[in-house]
Amino acid sequence: MTGTQHDQPKEIETESNKVGKWSVYLIRTAANQLYCGVTTDVERRFNEHQSSKRGAKFLKGKGPLQLSWSECVGDKRLAMQLEYRIKRLPKRTKEQIVAGCFSVFNLVEK
Repeated sequence: MTGTQHDQPKEIETESNKVGKWSVYLIRTAANQLYCGVTTDVERRFNEHQSSKRGAKFLKGKGPLQLSWSECVGDKRLAMQLEYRIKRLPKRTKEQIVAGCFSVFNLVEK
């Protein structure tokens, strides 16, 4: 067939290939602890933490939970890199992130 284009198979969008849609978030527990995670859908993931078996074990029984902060950061690799670095920060720096006084992008080498 000359002059026609063949349809390219569409790539199915999965959690691992949603480029540009990954977010990092902080959830506050009733005891004022901050939990950090990554996801492609912050609202869905927060609901899972609150009321499903798919939530993090760390948060079980520590409610009520509050979504304190989230930031869309781009791809999965960057989101996971930021999560790793945020989890190692002192609580006062995490509180600065929540307050908007500290950018998580300062944690990434340029």
